[in-house]
Amino acid sequence: GTAGRTTLSGEGLQHQDGHSLLLASTVPNLVSYDPAFAYEIAIIVRDGIRRMFENREDIFYYLTLYNENYAQEAMPAGADVEEGILRGIYRFKKAEVAKAKATVQLLGSGSILNEAVKAQQILGEKYGVAADVWSVTSYNELRREALKAERWNMLHPAEPARIPYVQQVLGGTEGPIVAASDYMKSVQDQISPWLGGRMLALGTDGFGRSDNRTYLRGHFEVNAASIAVAALSRLVREGKFDAKKAAKAIGELGVNPEKSDPATA
Repeated sequence: GTAGRTTLSGEGLQHQDGHSLLLASTVPNLVSYDPAFAYEIAIIVRDGIRRMFENREDIFYYLTLYNENYAQEAMPAGADVEEGILRGIYRFKKAEVAKAKATVQLLGSGSILNEAVKAQQILGEKYGVAADVWSVTSYNELRREALKAERWNMLHPAEPARIPYVQQVLGGTEGPIVAASDYMKSVQDQISPWLGGRMLALGTDGFGRSDNRTYLRGHFEVNAASIAVAALSRLVREGKFDAKKAAKAIGELGVNPEKSDPATA
């Protein structure tokens, strides 16, 4: 089947078909999330209880959880973090690069958010590129809200246009956007219409495989090195980074530019 979200069984990594989040988007009253940390889960579950039990909304929830062991980060400070978790996106970690050569935005969801953080470190320490890291808890909810805003704008042409939340959050940021997940690229592509061609999706399109996480994330080009390479390449295309330095970086980061496309290999 087609590779998608990755789950661990014992020491092996088993790829599932990766359609679950896309299928979730077809059910109008299904609210789906792909959280990375415990505090995100707590906020989502609390709000779910409020909406389903207290408000008696006719909805139900789907949360993608992973059994990958990694450190649970503290919730970032900021009045908009909790809102962002529930609406689908918030800035998890701001870039800390003085006199950066260029700027990029890195989007991660679920456990792949850790790879985005590693890519942020690579870009800053090795190549002087500032990268903000964003946790995307729900591409589905972002798309739904954006579609509602578009419909309202269509039916109220005499009123000021409503701006979708994903545009409110990312519209004022600088540089290309690289969005990585353990799912098919179609999951991230749901929000691309509202990002003006800035976004490049990295996902696990391809045939299912069983191996360890490190190998598979390298194979499907969603690991930290691949995220960093994608960011540098997009900066080159925009004239914001030297092409020869980017080509050299691909080798330095252990990415083989001539390997088979994982979507078909």
